[in-house]
Amino acid sequence: MEARAQARYIRVTPMKARRVVDLIRGVDATEARAILRFSPQAATVPVGKVLESAIANAKHNYNHSNENDLVISEAYVDEGPTLKRFRPRAQGRAYRIRKRTSHITVVVSSKEGTR
Repeated sequence: MEARAQARYIRVTPMKARRVVDLIRGVDATEARAILRFSPQAATVPVGKVLESAIANAKHNYNHSNENDLVISEAYVDEGPTLKRFRPRAQGRAYRIRKRTSHITVVVSSKEGTR
């Protein structure tokens, strides 16, 4: 049993989101919630929402009532489109600002399914 959740076009750089996702990959779902709750990075908020959605998908779609049996089998961040903005600089020049986006995916599965 695998339940998947994905958030697309999140305004967090993929590099920063990967730091957070690396903390929870392969960890129990309840422990991953605690890790995300007490991590200081700003990217923990969208990653936490995707994790909650994956747990809810497991409960609703697969009638998996006990979330203590869930483990994060896959978690990865792909790069989304980059928004390009310009900032004025000295002597009439323009400086390009790249606002990067991320696609965050979390897959939870039952513990007996991962062994």
